[in-house]
Order: sequence, then structure tokens, then C-alpha cells
Amino acid sequence: MTEEHDKTGAPKEADSDDAAELHQVGLTDAFIREIAGLIDEDYTDRVQELCRDMPAPDAAELIVKLDGGRRHKLVEMLEDELHPETFSYFERDLLNDLLEHMSGKNIAAIVNELDSDDAINLITRLDEERQGNIIRHLNRNLRAAVEEGLTFPEASAGRMMQREFVAVPQFWTVGKTVDYLRAAAATLPDRFYNVFIVDPMHRFIGAVSLSHVLCAQHPVKIDTLVEEEHVSVPVTMDQEQVAMLFRRKDLLSAPVVDDDDQLIGVITVDDVVDVIQEEAEEDLLKMGGVSNPDFFSPPISTVKARFWWLFVNLGTAFLDTFVISFFTGTIQKIVVLASLMPVVASMGGNAGTQTLAVVVRAIATKDLTDANTWRTVLKELLVGSINGILFGIVMIVGITIWYHNWKLGGIMAAAMVINLAAAGLSGALIPLALHKTGFDPANSATVFLTTVTDVVGFVAFLGLAAWLLT
Repeated sequence: MTEEHDKTGAPKEADSDDAAELHQVGLTDAFIREIAGLIDEDYTDRVQELCRDMPAPDAAELIVKLDGGRRHKLVEMLEDELHPETFSYFERDLLNDLLEHMSGKNIAAIVNELDSDDAINLITRLDEERQGNIIRHLNRNLRAAVEEGLTFPEASAGRMMQREFVAVPQFWTVGKTVDYLRAAAATLPDRFYNVFIVDPMHRFIGAVSLSHVLCAQHPVKIDTLVEEEHVSVPVTMDQEQVAMLFRRKDLLSAPVVDDDDQLIGVITVDDVVDVIQEEAEEDLLKMGGVSNPDFFSPPISTVKARFWWLFVNLGTAFLDTFVISFFTGTIQKIVVLASLMPVVASMGGNAGTQTLAVVVRAIATKDLTDANTWRTVLKELLVGSINGILFGIVMIVGITIWYHNWKLGGIMAAAMVINLAAAGLSGALIPLALHKTGFDPANSATVFLTTVTDVVGFVAFLGLAAWLLT
């Protein structure tokens, strides 16, 4: 049997001087291998002992890192041990796979233990035909919250908000508020940072931090402690804008209001962290031509999802071939051109991708506006040109030494300057143009950029070679 580990995944007899073990975040590979071995040997009691009271993120990590067969077996072994929140960490495909053999009633029992925002998030990741069956088995309050949440636009504040919050009338005193918090402790949210103040129509007036409530004198009216600059989030606001608002205002929580300015929910910073990670992952995947995470998808589904992006790239590759075909005669006369021309295209593609990444991020964070657009474009053109000159010098020296041909080195240098300048310019203009026309630059800019840099690189290098060397 492998070495015994505690529930955090660290060895029980770890060396106290080993900082890596003491500061281990998540589970160790050794612990995961031990659990896999115990699963193979059907040691259910031992698995339950090691995994008992395991935090939800660690349990989710353990399930994710096991292969399919062991994953299902572990869920069966820990059915009564897993914290319901564990299931909120899984991606869509994995979640549906794990819950495939569970009845709607059993899944509803899991969802009933979650906060309303986590419950809505989990249900929206399930297959549509299963959602209705699960919602029917939810308790009355959670069912109402989920049904309301599903009416709001996807990726909006209404989908991510939590319905459990603390609100008190504006005419209450600090003392009455504190007494209420103590008396209602069992029904209050597990964590909250602010007490919200509402008028008799339940319209949002302002927020008071818990620290101000605790430090104020009891006779003081609660509405006198309201912060001068209070922020509220419209229920239809996009989650990306919500995340930006939290970042700009350094918020821990923010109230969500409907069209009548009535308080209907709260968004907390832990939900915003999830959104920031989700949006970053989405943009990263889109720039690679992947529409959604398919790590747990079956091969056929993954092939279908990636095929059309590769098909578009195949078309642009033929465009490159078409351009090169005009210079076939030149390449036949000077064979060395065939080995050098990919260098120019590759450098242009890499330089353009650097610019593209910066500009797409600036668009997403609203750092790039009409006020600084052309300054940014000119800057990237200048950066590309300077890099082109610097690498052009390297090309002249290197090719002259390697091939004893300074003319070829000069042609290579000139093509490098032209293509890197074009890469900087197109890397800035393409995402801007796509954004202005309503397309997502993270999703489609890369294929246009690589086409431009390949074509410009081949035309510049082969065109100059045909003119000066033949």
C-alpha cells in the first residue's frame, strides 16, 4: 500500500522543513494515486475515511483528476460524504456525465443544499431535458428563486446574484439592527459584508458596512451611516461589466436592483472572481479557436467543435499557397529562398499575436476607447517597425555569415521590417474593426491576423528577391 496521507493530500510524516509540502495548495499527486489504488481494490471504508470532511474544492479536484471509471466509482463511494457544493465546481460535460445515472429527485437534494446563485449556476449547466425534472423537486423558496433567475439573460447580474441578503428599514436604529442580526442569525446568509437599507417600498437607499454597524452607537439611525457613494447593479447588467465595476470600486459586495430600483439580490466578490476567471478562460480559448472547454468531452464532440475553425484555417493556408505560386520560378532559381521565407512569416505572426493579445485585453477591460485608439495603433506600428529594424540587422549579419550573400541578407532584413510593421498595424486594427462591427475579436481576429502576416511576409520577401536577385 502507498504512503498514508491526510485529508489535505500532504503526507502525514512530512518534513517540517519542506516548505513545498507545508504550503501545498490542493491535493498532492501522491494522495490522488493512493485514492486511485484504494478505489481499484474496493477499499470503500478507507476511501471514506481519507475523504471525510474534505473541502468541496479539494473533492472536486480529486474527482476531476481521476479517470472516468474511477471517477464514477468514487462518487458512488462518497455519495453521503461529498459536500453539495462540490458539484458546482464541475464543467458542463463532466457535471452531466457524473449526474447521468442519478434521478432528478436525488440531484434536487444536492441542489437544495446550495445558495440560490450556486443552484442556478449548476442547473444552467445541465441538459435542458433534465432541468425541469430537477426544478420540480426543489423546495418552494429555492424553486421560485431558480425559476426567476432563469428568466434573466444569460451571463447577466440576475443569473449570478444571490437572493439571500440582509436588508433593514431606513428608520431602524443601529441597536435594533444589531438585535435583529442576532435574533435572525440562523436564517441569515452564511457570509455577508454589508447591511442594505431600504425604504417602505423596498427600494434600495444605500449600504452600511458591518464594521460601521458594529462601531456605531445604538441610538444612531441606521440610514445616517449610509456611505455617500453607494453602488447598485441593474439586474440585466452583463457579468463582465459587473466584474469591471467591482474592480474599479474595490467592492466586496453590491446590491442588485430591478427596473423599479427595488432590492432583489446581492453579488459578492467570490462570485466576481469566478466570473473574471470564466471570462479570461473564454477569451483564451477563443483565441485558440475553441468555443468552449472540451477537456471532458468525448472525442467525436471535440472533433465537431474544432473542425470548422480548422476548415477556415485551411482556406487561409491555400491563400498563402496561391501567393507563393506566383514566385515559383524565383524559388526554383534560388532554392535557399524556400528555407528562409517561413522565418519572415513566422516572425510576423508572433509579433502580430503579441499586439493582438494586448489590444483584445484593452478592448475587454474598456482601456481602449475612441480617445486613445489611434495613439495605440501608431504605437504598435512604431513598435513593430523598430523590432523589424533590430531583427533586420540580425538577419543581415547572420545570412551574410551563413550564406556569404549580403544582398540576400538585405532582402531578408527589408522583408522583416515590412512584415513586423504590418504585424503591429494589423494586430491593432483587426480586433478594433471586428469590435466596431459587432464581432468578438477574441474569437476571430487570429485567423485574419495570421493570413495578413503570412501574405505580407511572403510577398515582401519573395517579391524583393525576384526583383533584386533574378
